[in-house]
Amino acid sequence: MRIFLWVIALFATAIGLAVVARFNPGNVVFFYPPYRVDLSLNFFILLSILLFFIIYAVLKTIRVAQRMPGRVAAYRREKQERKGNQALRDALKAYFEGRFGHAEKAAMRATESPDNAGLAALIGARAAHRMQQTERRDTWLATVEENQALKTARLMTAIELLVDERQPELALNVVKELNASGTRHIHALRMALKANERAHNWPEVLRLVRTLDKNNALHPALSKRLRELAYQDLLKAPSNDAESVRNVWWSIPAEDRIKAFIAAHAAEAFTQHGLQDDARAIVEKALAAEWDDRLLRAYRAAAADEGTPALLAQIERCEEWSKKYPTDAELALTLGTLCLRQNLWGKAQRQLEQALSHASGPRMLQEVHLKLAQLHEALHHTEEAASHYRQCAFATTF
Repeated sequence: MRIFLWVIALFATAIGLAVVARFNPGNVVFFYPPYRVDLSLNFFILLSILLFFIIYAVLKTIRVAQRMPGRVAAYRREKQERKGNQALRDALKAYFEGRFGHAEKAAMRATESPDNAGLAALIGARAAHRMQQTERRDTWLATVEENQALKTARLMTAIELLVDERQPELALNVVKELNASGTRHIHALRMALKANERAHNWPEVLRLVRTLDKNNALHPALSKRLRELAYQDLLKAPSNDAESVRNVWWSIPAEDRIKAFIAAHAAEAFTQHGLQDDARAIVEKALAAEWDDRLLRAYRAAAADEGTPALLAQIERCEEWSKKYPTDAELALTLGTLCLRQNLWGKAQRQLEQALSHASGPRMLQEVHLKLAQLHEALHHTEEAASHYRQCAFATTF
């Protein structure tokens, strides 16, 4: 229907022009002595229209010709960009498929596109790292150093790869550069945490764990384990003296000081520096919050001197615990050891034999047999002592 209307309009226009031209008596005369050219007005209008279209076509052709080099260059750029984008997609696909050699080759092709060169270099660096080609990896990363738009991406990649390569010191240097740029997002903190953990920089590990915990960005089990490792290392540092151990202990939050793992290691550290009274206080407070065999072992190791009121207080405390945990082998061994230290032979023997009947594992069996051997040796029961020494040695082999 639309075409039909256009045809009718075209014919109507043609008829109108024909009628107007027929009754148009005007003419146009050009004088250029001694020449004269006479044209009808209709023919002059027709020539003017044709001349206009000819001039327009010539100018259009010239303009298109002038633009041709730019269009060719733009076409080549678009073609190169398409190839670069395809190579970048191929590199990503191959990397995630684990075909790192293909990924690096595709990344090399992608660098031909200036817009993709930086990202392609980061993919190439990761692929080279996966193939343990550290020189090529560093070369890839060096090509991105001047690209400020990808600075954070480059630093994050470098940290992750250096941590994976177990070079925490170099990773920490990159972390410092990253911090200097003001980057503080969650993944950057996680990478810094891992680098400091590998470098055994425990104070910084604790700071980062607390920061990540505030943002709910760390699994509770991992957070707990990292804090335990940090406190353990800080408490048992070779350079510590008694005052240093106390300072470390009081820097630990109150809610962590009653946890079994931390309290047990703290008690051991206090005992090693001759602070048995503090060690026992730590264990007793922690046991009130959580019953744990590790704490009992630390309590046993922190036993007071023979014949002192402190040792008698320990024995009384263990007897109170025994009413609540009558079948606990570790508690029976602790009480028996303390009674042996106080020369309470009968009570010591009963508790050690009870520990032996409930003992589990070669470590406990070895310690119980050793204590029974020492008890019988003190009582001059030579055969019984020798028997327990033999069983202690037998338990050691397993």
